[in-house]
Amino acid sequence: MATYKKRGYKPKNKAEKQAQLEDGSTTAEVFKSLDEGASKTEAWVEKNQKYILGVVGAIAIAVLGYIAYQQFIQEPKEIEATNEMFKAQEYYELAQSAPARDSLYNLSLNGGEGKYGFLDIIDNYGGTSAGNRARYYAGMAYLNLKDYQQAINFLDDYKGSDEMTGPLAKGAIGDAFVQLGQNDEALKYYEEAANMRENSVTSPRFLLKAGITALNLGQADVALAHFKAIEENYPEAPEAAKAIIYVGKAEAMQ
Repeated sequence: MATYKKRGYKPKNKAEKQAQLEDGSTTAEVFKSLDEGASKTEAWVEKNQKYILGVVGAIAIAVLGYIAYQQFIQEPKEIEATNEMFKAQEYYELAQSAPARDSLYNLSLNGGEGKYGFLDIIDNYGGTSAGNRARYYAGMAYLNLKDYQQAINFLDDYKGSDEMTGPLAKGAIGDAFVQLGQNDEALKYYEEAANMRENSVTSPRFLLKAGITALNLGQADVALAHFKAIEENYPEAPEAAKAIIYVGKAEAMQ
């Protein structure tokens, strides 16, 4: 067991003197090893100095290039794309309540009055946030025009990370698959939409659709789980009253 020895301590016997010599030798070896390691590191750095400076320079150029690209190319393009999409969004919003829905949806897709439609925005500004939003609007427009395969294509390409449009896009794909008679695919998308974000608007809506679709597929247990989830987690939602009715149907099918 090592004992603390004050500075200037003199060994009292031969054993302590030998121990002191060994301690000094060990310390010297440690410092020698550290010196040798430092020398080797310095030699390696000196030998590879050009390579190291090259790597550091390349990283600095890449970082500066990225910052310049974002500031001078990407940001102006984002602003331009948003401005260009304004008219297409106006057509789309009008189509929600106007009698001539199909013509307005087509104008939102293809443009009018010399302005871009959503398809033009996607083609010209596909890598921007506006281009991504244009995919969502285009998919919804095609869904309303009953072009279900195109709706699926555009909505599946949409990268929605917000609380509402992400689940709505997935649920709309489910709607399109129902119209195409592919209920098994529709069920997967309804379940994904219900679980994508937990809120009192999209979750109960797509849980109900998932339950109804599961019933149509003869999957009573799956359907019952979705209806029960609405009852337990979203009792105040409009879908809750319908879920109670469907619970009885699902239990009768078991």
